[in-house]
Amino acid sequence: MASAKPVLLSGGNPQIAKGNGDAPVQAYIAAMPGWKSDVGRRLDALITRTVPNVRKAVKWNSPLYGTEDQTWFLGLHCFAKHIKLAFFRGTC
Repeated sequence: MASAKPVLLSGGNPQIAKGNGDAPVQAYIAAMPGWKSDVGRRLDALITRTVPNVRKAVKWNSPLYGTEDQTWFLGLHCFAKHIKLAFFRGTC
C-alpha cells in the first residue's frame, strides 16, 4: 500500500504530523512543492553541517532546528511564492 502524499495547506505549506527527530523534517522537506523542496534540502544540509548536534522537529506544520538545551533557533515555513526563515532570537 502506497502512502498518501501530505496535504498542502494554505500557500502550499505541507501538513506533516508533529514529531521529533530528522524523519518528520525530511518528510516535510520531501512534501514541499516545486523548487521549495530543493531549497529545503540545501538549507537542512547547511544547518546540519554547521550546527553540531542540531535537534530537529516538526511543530505547527513547520520544521524547527534547535540546540541540545531545547532552544529552537530557526523555523521554516512554505508560502505560495517563498519560504520563510524565522530566526527566533536573531543569533544562535
